[in-house]
Amino acid sequence: MINSNLRRILFATASVAVLSGCGANDIASPGTGGNVTINNTPAPAPAPTPTPTPTSTLVTAASGCPTIADSAGLTDAGTITGPTGTYRQCNLPARITRSSTLPRIPGVLYALPGRVDVGTDQGATTTGTTNVVLTIEPGVIVFGNTGVSWLAVNRGNSIQAVGTAARPIIFTSRDNVLGLNTDTSSGQWGGVVLMGRAQITDCAASGAAPGTAACERQTEGAIDPAVYGGTNNTESSGRMSFVQIRFSGFVLSANSELQALTTEGTGSGTVLNNIQTFNSSDDGAEFFGGRVNMRYFISVGAEDDNLDTDVGLKGNFQYVMVAQRAGSESRGTDAIIEADSDNAVDGDNPRQNTIVSNFTFFHRVNNTSALSAILLRGGTDYTLVNGIVSAASPSPSCLRISRAQTASATANPAIDELGAPVFRSVVMQCGATPFLGANGVTNADVTTIFGAGSNNNSATFTPSFTSTFINGPAETAVPAFDARPLTASSANGPFFELTSYIGAVRDANDTWYRTWTCNSTTLDLGTGNTGLCTSLPTI
Repeated sequence: MINSNLRRILFATASVAVLSGCGANDIASPGTGGNVTINNTPAPAPAPTPTPTPTSTLVTAASGCPTIADSAGLTDAGTITGPTGTYRQCNLPARITRSSTLPRIPGVLYALPGRVDVGTDQGATTTGTTNVVLTIEPGVIVFGNTGVSWLAVNRGNSIQAVGTAARPIIFTSRDNVLGLNTDTSSGQWGGVVLMGRAQITDCAASGAAPGTAACERQTEGAIDPAVYGGTNNTESSGRMSFVQIRFSGFVLSANSELQALTTEGTGSGTVLNNIQTFNSSDDGAEFFGGRVNMRYFISVGAEDDNLDTDVGLKGNFQYVMVAQRAGSESRGTDAIIEADSDNAVDGDNPRQNTIVSNFTFFHRVNNTSALSAILLRGGTDYTLVNGIVSAASPSPSCLRISRAQTASATANPAIDELGAPVFRSVVMQCGATPFLGANGVTNADVTTIFGAGSNNNSATFTPSFTSTFINGPAETAVPAFDARPLTASSANGPFFELTSYIGAVRDANDTWYRTWTCNSTTLDLGTGNTGLCTSLPTI
């Protein structure tokens, strides 16, 4: 038994010794003659991600034109194609006789086939402005299909062109739709004209008393009657907000062009704000008499004046930015501000009284007919506060005042005369001769009226703008004037907002000019807006 157990122990010990002498590579699995190879089944390769089908950003034409309330309706003129896509062209009737709405429909553009009247003239003495109302929805684009196309909102009727910051309303030209325009194109259709029944001067009828219902005028260049004037200073011709007006100013007749925007005898109930005009071959905007309140106005590339005021206007303007197109002298580019009436009737009442606060002007031309960035004449009363004028070379001067009545320092309520023009917290970068006088006014007179060195005014200012037009440290250092007590007339009512800065744009956080505007080489208003003025947005 002992020997048997001993043999078992010795055999087991020997077996262990033999196995321990073998390396790992010497051990084979049963049924094999060598190393063990484990082959895991590989996971299938993931299917390749399909290449997405490109999404077209081109506009596709709508199937037809919408129905509007006017009995004449819209005319389907087929399609029109440009670089942004193909659109259904819906022509407006020559006269809209029933209140109607132009809805925003993807792939639809509305066209002015010629002069398009909103209602018929209701005369100087009737009341109410809702006879016919044209409503235009946010994002709608209306284009002039011919050079003589223009929109005429007649007395007693009104417009409601109310866009939004994200979807402005655009009035433009056929060439803009076709993609043919450049940053120097202009004068391709008429413009937008609002006619009202507020007081005006420079009456067309001989012997008519200024400021009465008998004092009326005809729209410049219009062949058929387009009359304005009356005595209702508070009426409303509607509202235009978040609107672009591009490439306007076609010569209608007798060398007379329309402006991008023209108001004629409109009352203070008319609402105008957030309006950009681009490349008008005449004025950026002209205001013929009446009572006007306007905020957030941008005029770019106008080839005459930018803010032109006439025939007894009493107007309040706040937050105004103007940029002239350099090198446009050959096209007649003139002053930024031109304020006048017919020089033969300087004494007409109501006398013009215009107030502009928080403005930034870039005068970039040297035109012998302009001479200055700001021209005041025709017996006007004028007040400029919280402003910046950059009119360095090539512009020879900043301010020109013409005719003794304009420069008169004597206030006289009997003739509606407030005295000489007023400047407060206005700084200017001027050429060699900052001030010019004409027709009975000397350069020294203008220098005294401006009052450089007092009232926070300067004619030797050096701008420190960032991003072309945003106030920098030099602008921020100028004390602001409180414009709240000012108003052009009692009918205009309180208007001006308190600001702590001069100029149109306080700083980088002040973004009122963004999203609803368009850009050009003349003035780049930043990202996030409708893009280039030479192209249509596809919003």
